[in-house]
Amino acid sequence: MLKFSTNLSLLFNEVPLLERFKVARQQGFQAVEVQFPYTLSAESLRACLDEQQLTLVLFNVDADDLLDGGEGLASVPEKQEQFRHAVAQAVAYAKVLKPEFINVLPGRCFNEYRRQAYLKTFKDNLLFAVEAFAPLGIKTVFEAINDQDMPGFMINHGVQMLDILDELRLPSLFMQYDIYHLTKMGDDIVGFISQNADRIGHIQFADCPGRGQPGTGDIDFENLFSVIKQSSYSGWVGAEYKPIGSSLDSLNWFNSVF
Repeated sequence: MLKFSTNLSLLFNEVPLLERFKVARQQGFQAVEVQFPYTLSAESLRACLDEQQLTLVLFNVDADDLLDGGEGLASVPEKQEQFRHAVAQAVAYAKVLKPEFINVLPGRCFNEYRRQAYLKTFKDNLLFAVEAFAPLGIKTVFEAINDQDMPGFMINHGVQMLDILDELRLPSLFMQYDIYHLTKMGDDIVGFISQNADRIGHIQFADCPGRGQPGTGDIDFENLFSVIKQSSYSGWVGAEYKPIGSSLDSLNWFNSVF
């Protein structure tokens, strides 16, 4: 049976973040994820998790200006010291929130001549993050994002993530596999998951195109969920979509699964 989590940064945003934990639990979710928790205290978030008896699957290391159109943090050579401070911040939150995973967003490179330097920096920073999170029992993940929504993003395909995993060979480093982004890049989602499920730490999904809930795009989620269920993947499957309509009305897929 698949285990579904919900991303509280995108769903149930009709109410403030601290209230979304209760709504998620009321709708039947047992696990949640938050993209960037740093605007609230770790203690306030922990209290919501405990009150609703929810598991925190994942949050991200701070990504600086990435969501504002910048290059982000994890791949920029000149920002390595800032990245290390961001990892220290994530460690402080992780000690309270105890997530299963922490995600390191590769970010963008706008100067193609510097791409190799950016890639080396990202790998160095991944190693630093893994060494910080592993002693806490937390796995590190990183993800590919499509180059249409985020032009210049460093990693766009599943095979690129595999190459990094093969090179670094770190036992607590995994892929975060985002079905929406990789569908938009034309990857063979079903084949990749079937062949590489053991190297995926966390799966996220939204329909494509549009990034809405299942049923608003072209992805065959009935088949996709069946493939995930039949694979060796045993982690959470995270709803990380932008609801078309209200969040509650977007949950027909979830109610039909159960």
